[in-house]
Amino acid sequence: MSDDGTPPAGGDTDDGAAAGLAIREPPLVVVPVRVLEGDTLSEALVSFLAPARVVVVGYHVLPEQTPAEQASMQFEERARAAVDDIAAAFADAGGHPDTRVVFTHDRDVTIERVAAEVGATATLLPNPTGTVSEVLVPVRGAIDGDRLADLVGTLVADGSARVTLWGLSPEGSAFDAAAAVADAADRLRRRGVAAARIVTETATSDAPIRDIVARSVDADVVVMGEGDDSLFGVLFGDDAERVAEGSVAPVLVVRKRDADAGSAGADADGGE
Repeated sequence: MSDDGTPPAGGDTDDGAAAGLAIREPPLVVVPVRVLEGDTLSEALVSFLAPARVVVVGYHVLPEQTPAEQASMQFEERARAAVDDIAAAFADAGGHPDTRVVFTHDRDVTIERVAAEVGATATLLPNPTGTVSEVLVPVRGAIDGDRLADLVGTLVADGSARVTLWGLSPEGSAFDAAAAVADAADRLRRRGVAAARIVTETATSDAPIRDIVARSVDADVVVMGEGDDSLFGVLFGDDAERVAEGSVAPVLVVRKRDADAGSAGADADGGE
């Protein structure tokens, strides 16, 4: 396993289930885990994510006054052992994980930096889950349709999970939810996902985050796009973060492709 978390170069499809699918870009998922707090991932979630390329990021958030170098000297061996245990679970499930251990003063900045450096398709916001039989994909606006289809198509290829594409639009919105979910369904079918496993729905919602959280009770995994940079998001947290905090299911956040170009700089703490 590589400690620098860098995925293999090129666009090959040798990883996991992607080899038998019409996948354009083999998906890579950043999986952050608070390893010193004893957090881990369920066997079912590991098995679900294993067909994708995975970078397990074991992180620990430091008090403001604690230097990252000091924490690394004190805790790195224990943190690395915990990360290696999680990586071993992915390997046992047929995956080929990479790993990183980071000590940081700002989790969000550090995880986004790692995601940008490796060109991640999505970032996991972990919550417990059992066997994955229902994948909920809320579609609320513009999203990278190919990235979404490559990710979902790869993860559900070898199972029997149903994918529900749920288009949400506010009353009077110009967003065509029906067209968006039809396009997403077509992309999934072209990647080899059987039409019988794809459900499309639309709804009008003036509180989509609340509605997604409420519906997450019936889902095993939620897949959604990044939130916008609105003032509401700045004040109350990114949409996906708010869904993850209220959800009973893990949330996979599909990243914007242009985020890789603008977020690859070092984070403020410099602490790995």
